[in-house]
Amino acid sequence: MAKEQGRKLIAQNKKARHDYHIEDTYEAGLVLQGTEVKSLRQGRASLVDGFVDIDRGEAWLHGVHIPEYSQGTWTNHAARRKRKLLLNRDEIDKIERRVNEKGLTVVPLALYFKDGRAKVEIALAKGKKSWDKRAALAERQANRETEQAVGRRLKGMHD
Repeated sequence: MAKEQGRKLIAQNKKARHDYHIEDTYEAGLVLQGTEVKSLRQGRASLVDGFVDIDRGEAWLHGVHIPEYSQGTWTNHAARRKRKLLLNRDEIDKIERRVNEKGLTVVPLALYFKDGRAKVEIALAKGKKSWDKRAALAERQANRETEQAVGRRLKGMHD
């Protein structure tokens, strides 16, 4: 079988971009079991409840749901187990320092295969207040309406 090239998206956490202000992003490798990789290759995963915790100098991904592999036997994995993230020491120290200082949290944004290896995009994020969410939604809607108006104007259709 030919080696995979490029990036193949498995799961995306759209809720994280809605609930948090994203400050910085990192790409991390994942330590996975065989049946987890097979389940991911089927495109089955959920990042909705996921978060990253740094414990004794190691980054761990919690709450990510990778369902059991359908053809797996007794060697199948637990669906919501914690998984170790592979990051450089400098990155782990920087993330830990910023989380402790500024009260930020670390959330997963996307899970994908990059050149055949499972990767997760994690982000340092700060929680949005409910009025922030409403303001962002209103701004997005206003931008959409102006783009539609410009598009209609360019096509010759007047309001």
